[in-house]
Amino acid sequence: MTNLETTEEIFTRFGNHDIDGILELLDDDARIEFYGVDAIPYAGDYQGIKACRTFFETVLSSVDIHVFEAEQFLTEGDTVIVVGRLHLTVKRNGNAIISPFVHVITCRNGKWLRFRDFMNTAIAQKAFTDHEH
Repeated sequence: MTNLETTEEIFTRFGNHDIDGILELLDDDARIEFYGVDAIPYAGDYQGIKACRTFFETVLSSVDIHVFEAEQFLTEGDTVIVVGRLHLTVKRNGNAIISPFVHVITCRNGKWLRFRDFMNTAIAQKAFTDHEH
């Protein structure tokens, strides 16, 4: 698979909650960097397949996904940049997270090596810390 095809397939598998399928497409040295504050349960730096599994499990157990739409894919060399929008709901309080996102992905041999997530983390922080929607 090309880097773009791998990225598109991971997005499909994420939408289907197929964590095992996602992990098959990650490099053994995979790293996920999700920038944000401690209030966001899945914010942090995850290194290795086992830690990446924890990231995806934490995301899917924390939020309901209504929209996770990639609007543009930009590729150059081993880098894939995905620009899109999301609409999530925090499971424990029903608050909405609506934000654009940018993912910067570095691939090695057709698999994800590094995934960096940029979104409006102030919106996510508010959604996770407010008690009512």
